Amino acid sequence: MRIVVTGGAGFIGSHLCERLIKDGHTVTAIDNFSTGRHSNLESLNSADNFTLLEGSILQTEILKPLISQADYVFHLVAAVGVFNIVNNPLSSLLTNIRGTENVLEVAHSTKTPVFLTSSSEVYGKNISNSLKESDDRILGSPVRLRWSYSEAKAIDESLAYAYFVEKQLETRIVRLFNTVGPRQLGAYGMVVPRFVKAALANEPITIYGDGYQTRCFAHVYDVVDAVLSIAFTESTIGKVINIGNDFEISINNLAKKIIKDTKSISEIKYVPYSEAYGDGFEDMERRVPDIELIKHLVGWKPKRNLSTMIADISDEMKRRS
Repeated sequence: MRIVVTGGAGFIGSHLCERLIKDGHTVTAIDNFSTGRHSNLESLNSADNFTLLEGSILQTEILKPLISQADYVFHLVAAVGVFNIVNNPLSSLLTNIRGTENVLEVAHSTKTPVFLTSSSEVYGKNISNSLKESDDRILGSPVRLRWSYSEAKAIDESLAYAYFVEKQLETRIVRLFNTVGPRQLGAYGMVVPRFVKAALANEPITIYGDGYQTRCFAHVYDVVDAVLSIAFTESTIGKVINIGNDFEISINNLAKKIIKDTKSISEIKYVPYSEAYGDGFEDMERRVPDIELIKHLVGWKPKRNLSTMIADISDEMKRRS
């Protein structure tokens, strides 16, 4: 197939591009390199069936010829990372909402299927034992900019679903829970690479808040497996599907495990949310995915454990240092 990947030079996008090329597809990736990196795609430099374009999905004059020649679109572009969202709310909202609208409108005009990557952030402060796709969203005030990402991704989902229902555009929506692995940057608040980088340097590991908040982490290789299983299955059209690992760990225990696995002598220090993100910042106590739907639809479940994730991130950081 001829496939377009928006955000193809990003962390997840680059792994997806590699996998699509390996599977024999012809891939064009577009990225504005605000968070993506050329180095993420260096393994594809000599691939005849891969093209990398620098551009923005806010530029419809770039999107139209690109999507008109494609059989399928994976839409991964998003302003990501809590620091990034809080510090750049307007540009983040513009990218996440108008950019998605552009992709869907152009894809509809050419009847090109769209795979939309959304986020577990849509659940907001819902701390249910296991978050199902149909569960309610619980959010703070809209003037707390921390929730603007959640709002934007929910609008993206509504747009994609409306195009499916009203205009019969073939769309699929996935909500990615915390995805980690090689190439992920800690600079935007991503906790695992940030902790691993500090541990490898034997520098203090900084935890925001009290560290009792819990998260679940999935390896990017498992996530790409899930994405491709969903993307080309007829039963997933028009569905919203969680992708994640349901193994739960506190941030305190995550830091301790990373220190142990990397044989680090790092100490742990704590910084209040107000100091890290500003006054009024709100976080969620836990976020655990229910992955029964994806198991039922395509038979997927995560294979790689947290130790493998830490080792793979550590190995890549050592290679690049």
